[in-house]
Amino acid sequence: MSDLPDEIWRQILEIGIRRSNLTYRDLCCVSISCRRLHRLSEDADLWSFLLSSDFPQSEASSSSGTVPGSSSSPKLTYQIKFDRERTRKVAAHRRAVLRVESQIAMHARNIQDIQMKLTEETQKMKATVAELSNLRKVRQASVALNVWQPEVIRGWQKQMVGQCGIPVDARINTLEMDLRVCRQQIDGFNNACKNENRRLDAAKERLGVMKYHPLQDYKWTSSRVDESNSQRKKLKKCYDSKAAEYKWEEAEMRVIYTGTNEGHDWAFKPYHS
Repeated sequence: MSDLPDEIWRQILEIGIRRSNLTYRDLCCVSISCRRLHRLSEDADLWSFLLSSDFPQSEASSSSGTVPGSSSSPKLTYQIKFDRERTRKVAAHRRAVLRVESQIAMHARNIQDIQMKLTEETQKMKATVAELSNLRKVRQASVALNVWQPEVIRGWQKQMVGQCGIPVDARINTLEMDLRVCRQQIDGFNNACKNENRRLDAAKERLGVMKYHPLQDYKWTSSRVDESNSQRKKLKKCYDSKAAEYKWEEAEMRVIYTGTNEGHDWAFKPYHS
């Protein structure tokens, strides 16, 4: 590497940049490898080509002298352009996040409105069903008047028919039509609520993807700390139980040593404390 002249290394860097194999990140990484490459990576031609390829609109503005720092080195101009582009992208990303958050809030409001309308239609349907049931009982009572009934039942049926001052059959037909409309409305509200929930889940997923950052700091939560403490306590309890078991076995297998004048005799006897 040290045997190659600077012109060869400069041509290698130019070829890599012109074929779009090297970006500004790669050039910065090369510049911190050694002093020689750091000096060669500061070449104005390399950064001029990167400036023209990454920011094509900067050529016309730099020629007119409207860009601050255009009289400086191309690397400084590239840095200024890069900072502006990064600021613009960050602002665009923030606007996109706010847009998705507003969509989530809108879907949540739509779901609340649909649920309120669904509750109203459900209550209306219950009232219609109750009224329809009463009118059918009145119709049955009016039909039963033509048949012999005990006097108590007949008087109750006459009272029921007399309290109804509207045509029963026409009212029943109207209520049956209203009931069918209520059921259709409820089915429509249920489908609309499902669609809004689906859109809300999709918007939340998009927001999670937009807010995700792979380099966020990993922080220990209280649940993880509690879980590790509980595991540590379980291991300590298991170790204490094993140690107690080993001590008990040692106490059970304890023997008494006895000696004589003719030598050493061993008498192993279980020792029970």
